[in-house]
Amino acid sequence: MFDPDREQVRRFYCETWRKYRDREPLQGSETLAIEVILLHPEYHGVLAQPERYVDRDYPPEMGAVNPFLHLSVHLAILEQLSIDQPAGIRSRYQKLLASGLDAHDAQHALGECLMEMIWQAQHHHTPPDAAVYLRCLDDKLGA
Repeated sequence: MFDPDREQVRRFYCETWRKYRDREPLQGSETLAIEVILLHPEYHGVLAQPERYVDRDYPPEMGAVNPFLHLSVHLAILEQLSIDQPAGIRSRYQKLLASGLDAHDAQHALGECLMEMIWQAQHHHTPPDAAVYLRCLDDKLGA
């Protein structure tokens, strides 16, 4: 299994952006990553300057949004939706869309719940629990 470190993940996004801009063919997960990158023009400048941003820290206490983490959460969500894992995520996503959210905002709602599940797991020193994730989404849906 591929287990990239922080620098590899960041370089992946920067290289995907470079290839897209240079009209080079994208392969594998680059094709999904570019969809996410195109949703976030505010990060294009960061991705175009890997030498400046790949090693940068984005401490949460400073209120800095980590663009690489943000893109990675989007990518994880798109992968989850493609295989409906955890089971039921796709139907909840469809309900968010039916409630009037556009795809980007619906992905942000999923991302908030994904991050909540991860926080809970870290806070309680337990494995991530899909039930926490899905309950959070159900709360957003008023279910």
